[in-house]
Amino acid sequence: MNKSNELFEKAVKVIPGGVNSPVRAFGSVNMNPIFIRNAKGSYIYDVDGKKYIDYISSWGPMIFGHCDEELNKVAINALEKGVSYGVPSDVEVEMAEIITQAYKGCEMVRMVNSGTEATMSAIRVARGYTGKDKIIKFEGCYHGHSDCLLVKSGSGTLTFNVQTSPGVPVDTVKHTLVCEYNNIDSVKETIEKNKGEIACIIIEPVPGNMGVVAPNIEFMRELRKITEDNNIVLIYDEVITGFRLSYGGAAELFDIVPDMVCFGKIIGGGLPVGAYGGKSEIMSMVSPVGKVYQAGTLSGNPLAMSMGIAVLNRLKNNQKLYIELENKAKKLEEGFKSNIELSGVKAVVSRYKSMLSLFFTDREVNGYSDVVTSDTEKYAKYFQSMLKSEILLPPAQYEVMFMNATLSDKDIEYTIKANLKAFMELSKY
Repeated sequence: MNKSNELFEKAVKVIPGGVNSPVRAFGSVNMNPIFIRNAKGSYIYDVDGKKYIDYISSWGPMIFGHCDEELNKVAINALEKGVSYGVPSDVEVEMAEIITQAYKGCEMVRMVNSGTEATMSAIRVARGYTGKDKIIKFEGCYHGHSDCLLVKSGSGTLTFNVQTSPGVPVDTVKHTLVCEYNNIDSVKETIEKNKGEIACIIIEPVPGNMGVVAPNIEFMRELRKITEDNNIVLIYDEVITGFRLSYGGAAELFDIVPDMVCFGKIIGGGLPVGAYGGKSEIMSMVSPVGKVYQAGTLSGNPLAMSMGIAVLNRLKNNQKLYIELENKAKKLEEGFKSNIELSGVKAVVSRYKSMLSLFFTDREVNGYSDVVTSDTEKYAKYFQSMLKSEILLPPAQYEVMFMNATLSDKDIEYTIKANLKAFMELSKY
């Protein structure tokens, strides 16, 4: 038995499912998880000493690759000064200034410790600001595991929704409405049926939790207009995309300014972190200035803030990196598409900037209804084949490949060759 399997046998006895986050379980790819010993650059090493090209990048934050020497020095220096004070520090102010200067419409920001905490808090503030209870989210967009967001649509997207997890009271989700991403008519009809009752609309401007689904820019523009016309707070969940797709995020890419925005991942350089911000008028609702309560002992801790400041400053001063990352993703996309034609496998590649997904379906992917036509068993076989070729992909069909700065042309070329080999094997089934 290899060491990963041995560790998994121990883990399932003391950790639910043997993992601290469900996607790490590898259940959807029909195998036990590999356990990691260390990582460097574009490579990750398991406890058995096997080396893999890593396309997970800790689900996005490792934009400069693993164990970057410059960032390591920042972390060590911050560690020597203390990891938590319980009172304000200068690095919290510096981080807030960087974020508010970088992101259009984000005039004030509050640091938290996770993406879930950021989205949960933003929704609470939007409700407090508007005095309304109902919210709209989009099917396939994930915003963390707070109660009001663990829902899916019923027989249609315009109905009240049912909770998708035991432990979530029906009363908690009854105010959550689900619409179709990239379908503005579903939004208009929902707003019309709930006139004057909707506090906010929360959306991943570029979905990364049902795989990559490219946004329709007209949909995003109309969404902004309809929220303004109906006094609804528009929240961009940029926990994944913030500072990864461009320095100014989706607000810069789309030239559309939301009322509020949520961050995570990259702004902590890989350490636990989150943030939510927006217009001063809205953020002034937050305690201790306003009456909407939200607090966190470790929020804005100096270790995460120091790492985040270093990452954001580096990105600000080297924005050509975004072009380089997109070029890496484009090269993979082109290689995969060529391999699809050569092998005859039914699959499509969906890419937006430096985020990429491979779906085992023959449908164009524009939303959740297209994504779920994917053959998850075929993806499991594909994943296992790529793992044997020493390439670590997301262990689930509905996740994203993230590029990082240390991925070499050699890494990408090797990945394309392994992809063709995997496709040829799949074509026999």
